[in-house]
Amino acid sequence: MADPIPPRATFPPGFLFGAATAAYQVEGTRFGGCGPSHWDTFAATPGNVVRAEDGATACDHYHRWPEDLDLAARAHMDAWRFSTNWSRVMPDGMTVNPEGLDFYDRLVDGMLVRGLKPFLTLYHWDLPAALADLGGWRNRDTCARFADFAEIVTRRIGDRIAATATINEPWCVAWLSHFLGAHAPGLRDIRAAGRAMHHILLAHGMAMERLRGLGQRDLGIVLNFDRAVPASDAPADLAAAARQDAIFNRWFIEAITKGAYPTEALEGLAPHLPQGWQNDMAVIRQPLDWLGVNYYTRHIHAAAPGPWPATREVEGPLPKTQMGWEIHPEGLEHFLTRLARDHVGNLPVYVTENGMALAEPLDDSTRTAFVAAHLHATQRAIAAGANVQGFFYWSMLDNYEWAEGYEKRFGLVHVDFETLARTPKASYHALAQALAHN
Repeated sequence: MADPIPPRATFPPGFLFGAATAAYQVEGTRFGGCGPSHWDTFAATPGNVVRAEDGATACDHYHRWPEDLDLAARAHMDAWRFSTNWSRVMPDGMTVNPEGLDFYDRLVDGMLVRGLKPFLTLYHWDLPAALADLGGWRNRDTCARFADFAEIVTRRIGDRIAATATINEPWCVAWLSHFLGAHAPGLRDIRAAGRAMHHILLAHGMAMERLRGLGQRDLGIVLNFDRAVPASDAPADLAAAARQDAIFNRWFIEAITKGAYPTEALEGLAPHLPQGWQNDMAVIRQPLDWLGVNYYTRHIHAAAPGPWPATREVEGPLPKTQMGWEIHPEGLEHFLTRLARDHVGNLPVYVTENGMALAEPLDDSTRTAFVAAHLHATQRAIAAGANVQGFFYWSMLDNYEWAEGYEKRFGLVHVDFETLARTPKASYHALAQALAHN
């Protein structure tokens, strides 16, 4: 029998537990004057998203947020991670929609009334289509637009926010979306990827400067990490895994903490970066107050013929989630301890996303075991000296899983996408029991 979820009392005092959501995935974009984003464009293009589904209704969190926050409070959670939809706040990327800001005003107050600390992510992938028309993250001007957006949101709700992240998962924003083409805007272009890889970090740095100027505290960024394992001990496979590790796991954190990009990634990307990129590193290298770590799985890499990065993925032997991702909790411990050792020292770290997709509607004991294993991995990292201060499960609700549409279910709470009824799953009840104060 799998270990139960470790109870709250086995974590350090003040350790925060919560669940995470993202605006486009839960709110519904046909409400409240929300403008189109590049995800609407991507979803409307045949072949990009399962059944061409989009976020028009999603979970209707826009109207049902009180019920959703009640679910978190009843599960004895301490915090709620959410994002602001740029297209809702500024439908054309520049002009403010008062209705959008009013919504986030109500939402944050709703969290506080229920004793939930608001953890804000400013950007979780919903780029206004009007800015995508101008080149999106390929265009340096988008960085300045993002700093404007960050200021507008912060002036409205920043006084009640426990912690603010600028951007969620820059690797997905830049590499997955501009090189692999799996997410909006769906490009497979190394020049576009090089610019996006740099500009997303510049946007982070410019927003950090702007928000510090407003006196905002508790500022960070959320990075995702994916353990890169070589397929064999052959030198070519070791080098292939190192290249993927540099692109995925080192590019963003080393730019922020060291002011430099890893050599293994520059070997392929340097010719495609914006001219004079080195001059931006001082802006990118803003001190963090905290770091968010998103972790789901590992991938096994082998050398492959062809142009850089000349790698291919090899299927792994471990049990897999509904997404086809290997269940590898040791990877979370690996990154939490590695980050403390190599990059952030004693900086506060939060596991801002960790979870699994599972097809079972309500009896999801596999998910309960998954959560328990990753919380035990977190405890081992803490024992090894990592300053981990909280853990957010992804996600509270079954929701719009980007290119996977509504098929892949990560939620602690089942959502019937016909009726939008919420039903807590067995994992929800197990986590609630573990978090109940003794």
